[in-house]
Amino acid sequence: MPIRFVTEAVMLAVYGNLLVPEKPVEFLVPASTIADLYEYLEDPEPIVADLDPEELRETIKRLIEFFELPFFSKQIQNALLVPWRKTAALPLADHVTVAVLNTVEDAEYGEEVNEIDTELILAAAREKALLLTDQFELVDRILEQGIPVIVVDIEDFEYAVENGLDRQLDHLS
Repeated sequence: MPIRFVTEAVMLAVYGNLLVPEKPVEFLVPASTIADLYEYLEDPEPIVADLDPEELRETIKRLIEFFELPFFSKQIQNALLVPWRKTAALPLADHVTVAVLNTVEDAEYGEEVNEIDTELILAAAREKALLLTDQFELVDRILEQGIPVIVVDIEDFEYAVENGLDRQLDHLS
């Protein structure tokens, strides 16, 4: 069974190491974060300071093309018809699949947590998956508020995969 992570679509473009794990991984991506890819593509500002902006934009274009493939696009459109429906796992790379979730943001965590972060948290809790992020502020808010999800910093992705950190989710039930 693959190790499951909830994350934003842009993370798959920014962090290439996510696409070459040692073990099977499934990324659960809120549909709203796919829409963000188009915004990142059009934004003249660099997305990540350390990366070549043109190379990153090309990677984002390829990821958008992946989600726009007719079969995958149809599955995503079907998932968008019902709250919390998700697509089947779509093959993205060796050992990597992506499922798209029609998440619903309900301001459950107040105004301190923005809409996308709330969707990520709710998806991780609902799907019993690890939340993968590069946002230190989000990690801090989750810890401060005692939100019952396991959050993994992007730097610890390989560790989480190698050590089956997802097995810890059983203790949150």
